[in-house]
Amino acid sequence: MTSVVMRNLPPEVLARVLGDRSTNLHHLAEDPVRVLISSAFWLAGGGWITYFISFNIFHVPAERWLGTLRWLGVVVIAHVGATYISEGALYWAIRHGHAPASAVDTLDIGVSYGLAGVIAVLTYRIAPPWRYLYVTAVLAFFAVPLFVDLNFTAIGHFTAALLGLGCYPLVRSHRSTWSPVEAVRRVRRRRAVS
Repeated sequence: MTSVVMRNLPPEVLARVLGDRSTNLHHLAEDPVRVLISSAFWLAGGGWITYFISFNIFHVPAERWLGTLRWLGVVVIAHVGATYISEGALYWAIRHGHAPASAVDTLDIGVSYGLAGVIAVLTYRIAPPWRYLYVTAVLAFFAVPLFVDLNFTAIGHFTAALLGLGCYPLVRSHRSTWSPVEAVRRVRRRRAVS
């Protein structure tokens, strides 16, 4: 729904709408609950199709595996935690002259911190030894921007992934794992029977 709104608003109105829902330092200081909730419903670049695919690859299996409440817990922990840590890093940068004072109003919206946390928590769904390859790939994917273009968003995504991994207590009772080797074997057995 928000993608339709974004596509149909004039640019100056869209900038005002998104700016009002941004989890920037200014809004976090004045109305944190409202902006933490409202910012999580807007897409920040990439187009809706990218998010549609990502949600189906990561969020859907995570919610089916964990149940809605635990899945939502991971999303909220990643979104809120990464927002505060990344904005805290931006605040530090402003205070120490590494970012302009105007950065307190930097646009910060989107679903990506929650997505990063869910991508990371899915590590525990994958059977060893594939789990170790997966977590290495996830951490590398979110760590590379820290070295290529260090900014508060890169810090936020890496933090969200770490917070997702930190959600192990929410998932440890869900011991069932998924093995790519077993998945291939099941497909082959089905084809052999057909």
